[in-house]
Amino acid sequence: MPNLPDRTDAQVRIGVAIAVPPPFGAELGESRRRFGDPQADAIPPHITVLGPSVVERDELADTIEHLRKAAASQEPFHVVLRGAGTFRPVSPVVFAQVAVGIAECERLEAAVRTGPLDFPLRFNYHPHVTVAHEVSDELLDAAFDGMADYEATFSVDEVHLFEHGDDGVWRPVQGFPLGSVDAA
Repeated sequence: MPNLPDRTDAQVRIGVAIAVPPPFGAELGESRRRFGDPQADAIPPHITVLGPSVVERDELADTIEHLRKAAASQEPFHVVLRGAGTFRPVSPVVFAQVAVGIAECERLEAAVRTGPLDFPLRFNYHPHVTVAHEVSDELLDAAFDGMADYEATFSVDEVHLFEHGDDGVWRPVQGFPLGSVDAA
């Protein structure tokens, strides 16, 4: 699987993301399958907050506490996904664009990527929902055209810790409510 950091048995591969809620998550998952993305069933539709990262298993409790505080320090917000975007030619990705909620996603990402999760970024943070990755140019074109009129609006009131299983599937492990607790 592309872009995954190596890990040892003493480590866990995690990601932090905003899960796209029903019915939009199912719609975007089906779009990803339709556009031939081989990871469509392994990666639930989401807006990445922290991309694939590796932490020591014995530090996972500290990471979870950090995520609780980071999420609590941010207020719930609305997201509007509208139309298609792409990272081509830099990366073979087509995505649903975040049209509303960009600043809130950026603040959430900045709060999460501190302390035990202060990892260097490979690319500048750009909130989006992937609908095609590592597929042919023809399928990327089809995804871009097929998502041109897509629109979805939903509320974001939590962020999730995901774990990458040995079977290659990303699964939500725990949700962290936004703005729910004093972050002190």
